[in-house]
Amino acid sequence: MRRAAVAMAALVAVGTAVAQAPPFAWDIPAPFPKPPVPADNAMSAAKVELGRRLFYDRRMSVNGAQSCASCHRQELAFTDGLARAVGTTGEMHPRGSMSLANIGYSPALTWADPVTTALEAQALVPMFGTEPVELGLRGMEGRFLAVLQRDSVYQRRFSRAFPESSPAGDRYTIANVVKAIAAFERTMVSMRSPYDRYRYGGEPNALSESAKRGELFFFSGQRGGCFQCHGGWNFSGAVRYDGGPAVEPSFFNTGLYNLPGETSYPASNTGIHRVTRRPDDVGKFRPPTLRNIAVTAPYMHDGSIATLGEVLDHYAAGGRTIAAGPYAGVGRANPNKAPNVHGFAMTAGEKRDVIAFLESLTDSAFLRNPALGDPWK
Repeated sequence: MRRAAVAMAALVAVGTAVAQAPPFAWDIPAPFPKPPVPADNAMSAAKVELGRRLFYDRRMSVNGAQSCASCHRQELAFTDGLARAVGTTGEMHPRGSMSLANIGYSPALTWADPVTTALEAQALVPMFGTEPVELGLRGMEGRFLAVLQRDSVYQRRFSRAFPESSPAGDRYTIANVVKAIAAFERTMVSMRSPYDRYRYGGEPNALSESAKRGELFFFSGQRGGCFQCHGGWNFSGAVRYDGGPAVEPSFFNTGLYNLPGETSYPASNTGIHRVTRRPDDVGKFRPPTLRNIAVTAPYMHDGSIATLGEVLDHYAAGGRTIAAGPYAGVGRANPNKAPNVHGFAMTAGEKRDVIAFLESLTDSAFLRNPALGDPWK
């Protein structure tokens, strides 16, 4: 009887400890909201730290050559500086690596996938996808999990992140790996740029006069109208947030190409048409966040525009004209082009102002935040 009472007391103590676990401490400045968190993957400091370890661990790839961080470098706002990403076996991706800044708020997670909306599900694509191979772990799940289970660092990290798993071996699962990575990605919050200090932080001198003029041009429906695709505080259109309403992601054809034939965009990059197969979806891609855009060149889904100045030239012209070669065509005349990509007049001074505004969206603290950096160094 006494033994049973002791056991019951221990169970109660454990339950109390779980119930009293402190809430996760978000590092989000006012007035921004928290990102939504799925009910089956509650945030914890231990889970975020485990996710950070995995994100930077090259053992996440079949040949030990790459980790998630290979295509998502912190100093480049978690892009890679390449026009098109390259996987661990050298296979080239048809599109560039998107920034992960504020990814937890995004209703769509990649350039052209309107279906995968959970970070946990999306993490499986680079791990196990084969078209193209990114980390190349398909068929290697058992070996990969065994590596984690043997590692003394991961033994401690998994135990703290998933204390409810019993027996202990049950902690080492692909489901827990992607839960931890997703938890870490939700902490990639970028909201401390000079523009944030100016617009939300009560610092009127945080922006140059040129950047302030650029902001007016950006948000003017009669001038640039850039906000129509890059609206909201994340400069990416609608966002989802904790307690907020459900939102649908937007995808736009910006007139980059206009090829003859079945599809007006290169066959390897037809946008969400690849998923929907709808002809009117050809060339439609998700607008990326413009936060930290100055450090994420080259631009567009295929990295085919090198500089911010050239991007503005493209939109001022209402589309891109390619005079010769396999992609020759008048993008401005693409039948699926978004109506708001209609072109606009812009002086050289106005162009400098808009670039100054875009540069004011660089969050240096985010790019150097040690909590987001490589823990293996």
